[in-house]
Amino acid sequence: MPSKKEELLAQIDRAVKTCHGCRLWRTATHAVPGEGSFKAPIMFVGEGPGYHEDKLGRPFVGRAGSLLDRLLLRNEISREEVFITNVVKHRPPDNRAPMKDEARACLPFLIQQIKVINPKIIVTLGRSALEVFLKDKPIGEMHGQGFKLGNRVIFPLYHPAAALRSPAVLQILERDFRNLPKIMRGEILPKEIEIKSKDINQMKLI
Repeated sequence: MPSKKEELLAQIDRAVKTCHGCRLWRTATHAVPGEGSFKAPIMFVGEGPGYHEDKLGRPFVGRAGSLLDRLLLRNEISREEVFITNVVKHRPPDNRAPMKDEARACLPFLIQQIKVINPKIIVTLGRSALEVFLKDKPIGEMHGQGFKLGNRVIFPLYHPAAALRSPAVLQILERDFRNLPKIMRGEILPKEIEIKSKDINQMKLI
């Protein structure tokens, strides 16, 4: 029998699949709500579905997903034990970055997912995901470090798709990813960071 958390996540999934809150649904094949454990200690948040994700309705199943799977395996983290989603739940045309109004329209779904799952660590993949949690913070300065926000740790990483385009970024991503288990075990302590934004939705994320 499904748990209450599983039922709540299923409700969010159904709402995502019928959402017409922004323009993205018009050009998408499938919505991609996210997948993983309802009791995941770690949530990965990318920017939006790509071509393969749009076709299958699942997050990170293309080349970037294969790289993410390898990084998880290499660091002894099971994909089944984490939750993987995106800022926007429909594919932006031509894999462009989500526009600000699209991200705002989809943000309530992400807030609900975080509230239900209650992860200890949120790993942001790429600039667009980082911007949702830590506004005006460049990923070039923040990547590979943990930042304490409320009861959670935000752990920014470069997006796997960027690593596939650049051997230098891949090297950084592989190195940064090794810090994730250390943060989980408390071997690396997250830094305190102040949120200056008065964005109510942003505060709900933590």
